[in-house]
Amino acid sequence: MRRSAPASARTGSAGEDAAAELLGRMGWTILARNWRSRHLELDIVAEERGVLVFVEVKTRAHGSLQSPHEALTPVKQERLVRAAQAWLDTHRAWERPCRFDLVCVTSRQGTYHTELIRNVIEYGDQSPRHALGRGDSSWQPW
Repeated sequence: MRRSAPASARTGSAGEDAAAELLGRMGWTILARNWRSRHLELDIVAEERGVLVFVEVKTRAHGSLQSPHEALTPVKQERLVRAAQAWLDTHRAWERPCRFDLVCVTSRQGTYHTELIRNVIEYGDQSPRHALGRGDSSWQPW
């Protein structure tokens, strides 16, 4: 007997669909969805006007105790950076400008509200070369 996915997985998948739809309406090109490398995952890899965008999608039900943007913890940010490293290595794209965005999705009775937050991971004084482990610091905006 085949089991259906848990409600949280279905909600997350629907949230990712809503996020991809939002980005498509904005004219972005979706390069990959649910890209995996071993234990690392990127929800969406997109391109906006020549910039690679690693998009994390966080979906929560309306009225949840934690908002979608609060779910992007420092630990999750580190995993996203490692996943981006793997993607850049796999696609030999270290010279491409890139950034990390977050799409917050709130679900309520089968409808989804989406909000894009750009540049959610910044390294301040830490150079991208140190943060990502490769390349020259001039190629990355964060």
